[in-house]
Amino acid sequence: MTYVITTPCIDVQDQSCVEVCPVDCIYFDEDGDRMLYIQPDECIDCGACEPACPVTAIFAEDDVPEEETEYTALNANWFEDKEGVRARINELKPA
Repeated sequence: MTYVITTPCIDVQDQSCVEVCPVDCIYFDEDGDRMLYIQPDECIDCGACEPACPVTAIFAEDDVPEEETEYTALNANWFEDKEGVRARINELKPA
């Protein structure tokens, strides 16, 4: 299991989660990303990021709300296709 960052992170990018992550598995590019992403292969499922998020955007994979389930794939796919994920984020929540 991994943790997933969802819609409330878009345009917030607080980074409190980054500060508490013991394995540095939370990423974003300052130029181009509107949210942060968790690398599922690096996440150790410690859960430190979840309570650190001020906008309640982070969920354990099994607890992602039904309307946010697409974000599980978006988090993983960002590491393979950043531009495709960015385009989809813009579709889901236009700037």
